[in-house]
Order: sequence, then C-alpha cells, then structure tokens
Amino acid sequence: MVRFTPTPLLLFAMAEASAQATPTVPASDLGGSLWQMFLGLAIVLALVIGSLWLLKKLVAQRGDNAGLLRVVAGTAVGTRERVVIVEVGSTWLVLGVAPGRVSALAEVPRQSSVTPPGSADSASGEGFPDWLRKLTQRR
Repeated sequence: MVRFTPTPLLLFAMAEASAQATPTVPASDLGGSLWQMFLGLAIVLALVIGSLWLLKKLVAQRGDNAGLLRVVAGTAVGTRERVVIVEVGSTWLVLGVAPGRVSALAEVPRQSSVTPPGSADSASGEGFPDWLRKLTQRR
C-alpha cells in the first residue's frame, strides 16, 4: 500500500496556486466592505443593548410590592449552600438555601443598621492583628 505524504515543496506549490486563484479586491471596494462591516457591528451592538434594556424592564419589580421583600445579606456555607437574610416588613428571616430547598432557620427583629464584619472590630479599636496577637499569646 502506497501512502501519500505531502512534502514541503508540494505544500508551497499548493499555497502559491491558491494565492493566485483568489481574486484581488480593488481599493475602492475595500472601503465599501469596511463600511459594511462597521454597519453590521453597530446593528449587532444596538440589538444587544436593546435586548438588555428590555430584559431589565421586564424583570424589574413594580408597584407597592417592589420594596416589600429585600435581601439584606448572604454568604456561602458550602459549594451549593447559602445562608441568606431576607427582610420582610419589620422582621428578618434567616434562610438556608440549597438546590431545590429553602429552609427557615430563624426569625429576627429588624436591625437598625448592618455593619460589615471588619468595621465592628475597628470601631472598638481592635483590629485583626491585635486579635491574632491575643489569640497566640493565650496559647
């Protein structure tokens, strides 16, 4: 059985033949094709922006119920599990969220303000380095 293996000379000859076979584009036609490309790009961008605007309008909550339910905070406790605090009226619900399941963990009265975890330590004058130093000194 004879096996065909292309040699570099044969590959060069094939590339040269294909280059000669392609018609050259005149300079005046090149400007027209650039305008056509930019016009197509502008149309695609306009369609993307318009569809995002329409999606935002369709998904947005409306009416009196828009501010009734609000997610206050959330954190991941596993790869697909989260703990979420949801504000409903004057109470906060602590919910455990897993794929296909939402469980109520606790019901807490509404807090006046939410402080980030790092700001409570800095307000009392004790930061993470001080806390770590105290922890290592205890041992």
